[in-house]
Amino acid sequence: MASSVDLRRCQVLGLAGTAFLALGGETAGALPVRELLSPSSAGAALGLVGVYFGVVLLIAAWALLGRLIRSPEPPTPRALLLVLAVWAAPLLLAPPLFSRDVYSYLAQGAMVDAQIDVYAHGPSRLGGPLADEVSPVWQHTAAPYGPVFLAAASALSGLTSGELPAGLMGMRLLALLGVALMAAALPRLARHSGADPAAALWLGALNPLVLLHLVAGAHNDAMMLGLLGVGLVAALGRRPVLGAVLITLAALVKAPAVLGLAAIVVLQMRAGRHPARAVLTTAAASAATTVATTAVAGTGYGWIAALNTPVSPHNWALTSLLGRATGALLERLGSDLAPLAVPVWHAAGLAITAVALLVIWLRLRPRPVYALGLSLAAVAAFGPAIRPWYALWGLFLIAAAAPTTSVRHRVAAVTCVLALAVLPSGGPADLGQLLLAVSGGVLAVVVLWQAHQAAQAPVLGRTA
Repeated sequence: MASSVDLRRCQVLGLAGTAFLALGGETAGALPVRELLSPSSAGAALGLVGVYFGVVLLIAAWALLGRLIRSPEPPTPRALLLVLAVWAAPLLLAPPLFSRDVYSYLAQGAMVDAQIDVYAHGPSRLGGPLADEVSPVWQHTAAPYGPVFLAAASALSGLTSGELPAGLMGMRLLALLGVALMAAALPRLARHSGADPAAALWLGALNPLVLLHLVAGAHNDAMMLGLLGVGLVAALGRRPVLGAVLITLAALVKAPAVLGLAAIVVLQMRAGRHPARAVLTTAAASAATTVATTAVAGTGYGWIAALNTPVSPHNWALTSLLGRATGALLERLGSDLAPLAVPVWHAAGLAITAVALLVIWLRLRPRPVYALGLSLAAVAAFGPAIRPWYALWGLFLIAAAAPTTSVRHRVAAVTCVLALAVLPSGGPADLGQLLLAVSGGVLAVVVLWQAHQAAQAPVLGRTA
């Protein structure tokens, strides 16, 4: 009985958090251009405080749920899925939060629908209201996404006739489908990996980053991870060809998922198949899927060259930060090598990633799901671009296959930090906005502390 009461408290606290997120987002979110408020306006300020108040409540609910999962009577995976649905509900009708990428998705879908080559032109070629919603830095940038996602975005553009509210809802529903696939795959992946399915769901699906960025932000990473998860489930169920097909579809949403094909090969080898045959079977299934999907989507193979799409000049990836710092130092020294600093650091990051992947797969080949999770984490950490939701690439599979509780604790700590890393508008922060965000978080901590004290008072009174 006590555990069911605690679970309901977690539900209510997390629901309050996402409700404040949704309400605050109405004035401080990544709103359409015509609805944007000045950051200095009272409405935007109040919304920003409300969003961070909600984020801290959500983190607290998630942490409490994690303690409940480690209790003698943990909730079942089905009960956790209900909690996920309850927490996600207020975000369904909220404006986009923490990023404006969803507007780029809609513009790119409209471009494909209008037979404009998205791999040669940016949204500025489309023009009109949808293109106006795209951030200026991406107006002239080709799409870095594969034909699976662009075909879905094009179909959505046709269904919604380019109407922005319907398009935003459609993109969020696509993201929710991806999250549903992730949630369906996690318990199965955990069982195959000898991990606790409830703990896997808690860390991999109820994670605040999933709610903030895959649901509220409607990022296409949800589609990639959902297809990757069910592809691994198929391969673990001795259906490697189906697994290779699904993982290839995931990679044709976003390229990092292609690493999942290595897990398919390893799983076939574990089942007794000759390495050469495992590689050929996987490569053939992947190639056939790529050719067929690209032909159906009609986007051509420009997505291969588009993998070199430039990153934001202010990206805070480790290699970008080191490159900018090195470039600034070289400029002060009067060196002509300053412009080469960022490209050299990016190349170094790729080299480090390659070495890390080799070490991971040599050491963890008997645990392919965990090895894949660490590999995707390395790609995100040392790549030329990073955003908080990129952490979910590796976190999703680490949640399913983490070998120890301490690994989950470290990943959870990273989650809590990244959940607070981006403003709800998706734009850069000034000092005033940072102070408002901190104020919202501190207010939530005070409220939580007062609620905790009030809950303890009757217990102390009965003890006295």
